[in-house]
Amino acid sequence: MKIAKVLGTVVSTQKTESLQGTKFLLVQRLDHQGQLLPEYDVAADCVGAGVDEWVLVSQGSAARQFRGYEQRPLDALIIAIIDTVSVSEGLVYTKRDGY
Repeated sequence: MKIAKVLGTVVSTQKTESLQGTKFLLVQRLDHQGQLLPEYDVAADCVGAGVDEWVLVSQGSAARQFRGYEQRPLDALIIAIIDTVSVSEGLVYTKRDGY
């Protein structure tokens, strides 16, 4: 799993039938200090995440292990909205206060 920040939405009106009704979000990965990394992904959202929220992204075949997503051609799936992140140096992120 990777930690990422939701930057925005990706809208696609024409898509394969198995992806109908799937919400896509543009996410940017974060390092252990909460700094944005240069890597971006488009991830399907199964938890109702929104812009500026920090999320956990499951990738590869693990993204297709969740009920209802087994037969979808996904490489990235948002599986959780993060409430807090802390490391040995202290609190990195809390949803209540942002950074």
